Amino acid sequence: MKIAIVGGGPGGLYFAALMKQLNPAHQITVWERNAADDTFGFGVVFSDETLGGIENADTVIAGAMAERFARWTDIDIHFRGEMTTVGGQGFAAMGRKDLLQLLQRRCEQLGVDLRFSTLAPDVEELSSQYDLVLASDGVNSGIRNRFPEVFRPTLDPRKSKFMWLGTDLVFEAFKFFVKETEWGVMQIHGYPYSDQGSTFIVEMHEDVWRAAGFDASESKTFPPGVSDEESVARLREIFAEELEGHQILTNNSKWIHFNTVRNASWRHGNIVLLGDAAHTAHFSIGSGTKLAMEDALALAACLHEHPQVEAALEAYETERRPVVESTQRAAQASLEWFETIGQYKDQDRVQFCFNLLTRSRRITYENLKLRDPHFAAEVDRAFAREQGLDTTAPAMFQPYRLGNLELKNRVVVSAMDMYSAVDGVPGDFHLAHLGSKALGGAGLVMTEMVCVSEIGRITPGCTGLYTDDQREAWKRVVDFVHSHSTAKIGAQLGHSGRKGSTRLMWEGIDEPLAEGNWETFAPSSVPYGAGSTTPRQMDREHMDMVTQEFVEAAQRAAEAGFDLLEVHAAHGYLLSSFLSPLANHRTDEYGGSRENRLRYPLEVFDAVRAVWPEDKPLLVRLSAVDWMPEGNTVQDAAEIARAFIAHGADGIDVSSGQVAKDEKPQFGRSYQTPFADVIRQTVAKQTGAAVIAVGAISTWDDVNSILLAGRADLCALGRTHLYDPQWTLHAAADQGYRGPGAEWPVQFKAGRRKPPSARTDAVRPRLSLVRDPLADDQPTHVRWTPQRKGQPVG
Repeated sequence: MKIAIVGGGPGGLYFAALMKQLNPAHQITVWERNAADDTFGFGVVFSDETLGGIENADTVIAGAMAERFARWTDIDIHFRGEMTTVGGQGFAAMGRKDLLQLLQRRCEQLGVDLRFSTLAPDVEELSSQYDLVLASDGVNSGIRNRFPEVFRPTLDPRKSKFMWLGTDLVFEAFKFFVKETEWGVMQIHGYPYSDQGSTFIVEMHEDVWRAAGFDASESKTFPPGVSDEESVARLREIFAEELEGHQILTNNSKWIHFNTVRNASWRHGNIVLLGDAAHTAHFSIGSGTKLAMEDALALAACLHEHPQVEAALEAYETERRPVVESTQRAAQASLEWFETIGQYKDQDRVQFCFNLLTRSRRITYENLKLRDPHFAAEVDRAFAREQGLDTTAPAMFQPYRLGNLELKNRVVVSAMDMYSAVDGVPGDFHLAHLGSKALGGAGLVMTEMVCVSEIGRITPGCTGLYTDDQREAWKRVVDFVHSHSTAKIGAQLGHSGRKGSTRLMWEGIDEPLAEGNWETFAPSSVPYGAGSTTPRQMDREHMDMVTQEFVEAAQRAAEAGFDLLEVHAAHGYLLSSFLSPLANHRTDEYGGSRENRLRYPLEVFDAVRAVWPEDKPLLVRLSAVDWMPEGNTVQDAAEIARAFIAHGADGIDVSSGQVAKDEKPQFGRSYQTPFADVIRQTVAKQTGAAVIAVGAISTWDDVNSILLAGRADLCALGRTHLYDPQWTLHAAADQGYRGPGAEWPVQFKAGRRKPPSARTDAVRPRLSLVRDPLADDQPTHVRWTPQRKGQPVG
């Protein structure tokens, strides 16, 4: 092949070297506009996984890198005057300049044509003359910008400012310095990369940056290679204690926003994007160099395996995109955590450190327990101390007091519509469904949305509490839960609004009924989406009628014996549609500002609060974000939650979306937990109100991690309980927990031990004559001490 590479960074050079090894006949030319000895930045960090791939692909490069690595396992978190060390992590770093030089030498040895200080020819010319054009020209890729209609890039400039610096202070570990200043919280991400120096990245929210006066350089333009020395001088003063008398080093150092780059496509004909040109991930979860070199390995392999360029590029993107998107999801969670780091400054030291370490959701409690069991035990003790609870139980099995209601554990079966009622009456299915979840060990079981009127149903199969027959049917379910389990049961009351009169989920979710339609009501005559019916705008009479329906349904819920009530103001149903500017276009006192949009939902809540027993908790479910431009944000949700709590809500159940049919949610594991976290830190914790996290929480490890980090008080799981109705009891068995937080029904106790299988039943013989002590007892704490080359200390 004849290959043109635009950009002589690590990704482009590594790709060139790999392709030459696969076939020395390849003709490869690299154009780099900077000189060979120009480099921006200081150190780059690699994971063990990436290093394993490099070693498998090119032992020469891997060996040269290994000779230069700084290695360590510890993370030091400096917070509120104390340093907390967590071990067992595993890091390798080296100077970016050293990496570039060894890659350049490797390319020269293999016969790659390197053209430094040279602009590449026009990309269309390259495309016509070469079999492949590799765009590894960075975050501001000129090649990507030439074909925006094909690559369809999205650029997401973030809210924090950062500056990439170095220091001649050689750190012994990865360092997080979290510094409270008179202007707000600033943080340092630091790590050693050689025996000469460390990377020293300063980051802070833009509001803090402005308050500290760093915006004085905002209007200045710095030529390439020139650093913002005035800001650097200020940083030397602010971080004098952390620098311990050492210097800050600069290299093209200036304030920038991190820009998250995504592209709908990475290829155009024989042109392909690699590294930062295709995607970026925040530096707090790794380096762009790591991703670029992983890209290079995958691309070279696919080109070797597929004779046609088009097929190879398709295979490369198919293989690599899921990996990158997973990394970007973790990076997004991490960068958003650091953007809002100020909301955690009052957390307990240990909880703060655990929160920081688990911010991306890739590291969990169990993961940390394996890496550093002493720190995990400290986390358990700190959580129990804060809660005043038993230290022996996992966090999810610690009891929780919700208002006056005592829950045996912190697991909630989330409300899930079953669409299986007849005329709003729950039947045997509902008894079996909710009864099995109560027997399965959850502390709280929630009903589906129970509708307050016939026209308030979503579908003909939805349950209600607008007749006495319905009340008696629900009482049968409640009595079963109370008689046969130690779980509590709550009812979720709601009105479908403009999302009513639709088909059963399996017949076409949110699709209008083919026959038997009924008129729907909403704050404005705005349909839910394309193909949805247009609702009738509510007038005062309609609003009063619906309020009374909520009141009567709440009274029937109390008569049925429910332990808890939740007002459904999420997912685009009636109260939710009043809250969202996407659905509420009113021009009277119930529309416009957030305060006005809140007015009617608060009227309904107040009316329910007045009739619901004072000794029983009353919750509100909210959609924290609308996942649409011009829709509600998590900041809006925090203020909405604040209003409901001020009106007497005992807790907020935090969901998101389903307000607009063409929404674009960012799904992922525990993807809604950050919204619960914001509401808990900024609103609920100060008032004592509970916060429930929900949304793709699927493992007991995730539940424990969320609780221990202080992101929520309770965790609600839906589909997980459909998969396994005894999920909570099985989680207890998996963790070796037996206690009041997970009592097995006497009828089920014989099944509380996992049945043996071929794997667990076998007893393995000893097959080694001499045991390797290091294989069983790897040190938890390794510091980077150059004179000892990273040997274990302490």
